[in-house]
Amino acid sequence: MTQLRVVCHQLAPRIGDTEYNRALTEHAIRGAASLKAQLIVLPELIQSGYAFTDREEAHTASETLDGPTLSLWKNLARELGIIVVAGFCERLSGGRVANSAALIEPSGRLTVYRKAHLWDREKLIFTPGDAPPPVVDTAVGRIGMMICYDLELPEWVRLPALAQAELLCVPVNWPDGPRPVGERPAEIVRIQANAAVNRMFIAACDRHGEERGVNWVGGSVIVDADGYPVAGAASHQEEQQLVADLPLEQARNKSISAHNHVHQDRRPGLY
Repeated sequence: MTQLRVVCHQLAPRIGDTEYNRALTEHAIRGAASLKAQLIVLPELIQSGYAFTDREEAHTASETLDGPTLSLWKNLARELGIIVVAGFCERLSGGRVANSAALIEPSGRLTVYRKAHLWDREKLIFTPGDAPPPVVDTAVGRIGMMICYDLELPEWVRLPALAQAELLCVPVNWPDGPRPVGERPAEIVRIQANAAVNRMFIAACDRHGEERGVNWVGGSVIVDADGYPVAGAASHQEEQQLVADLPLEQARNKSISAHNHVHQDRRPGLY
């Protein structure tokens, strides 16, 4: 069975230091390629950092689709033959910004998704996206994409699943918070649940490093189509590079018994 090698590289960007962050991502992408990965997922807003004071500060750090960061990622994807999925602060018209993610294929094709569900103070800074999560037919499989808090809305995750995504790539920044002793972060549990109820692989790449008083779960995880972690799945508040070989063909089989199919069993008329 053909397998897709995926890397999630958990990093710590510096807020507003786009030059440093570009260098950080180049090192990560080249490192993934050296491991013969075919796809790398990097954190949410890795190009800019996350904890902006206001929209004006975010706008200063933002870039257009032909800016230096996406240009670098395109060149690296082409040079190394690797798919890059990573978050960036996108400059829109009229002083607006979006919390966006790019999927860049070695061919140079660029797919951009703008986060539709904004978390907490993101609503004061970013313009929400108004398009569903894209699902892209790539040379290695059908790849879907969304960002962080989008995962909290099961209806949103169901969209790429119904569009036959085999792997959902999710750049995230999960702020750390209190939880009962011995419990894993709920964010990871929800990743596993979303994967299981859709029989779809999910690769979520978190960040680490304190930023303006915010600490992060550091919960990067790669989950199989049964909902079980194959890499990560614990709070690890340091840099980490997760590697997994995923048999994406398994995501095409939605049957969970001789008489049950996770999508065909749905009864939308009752909901």
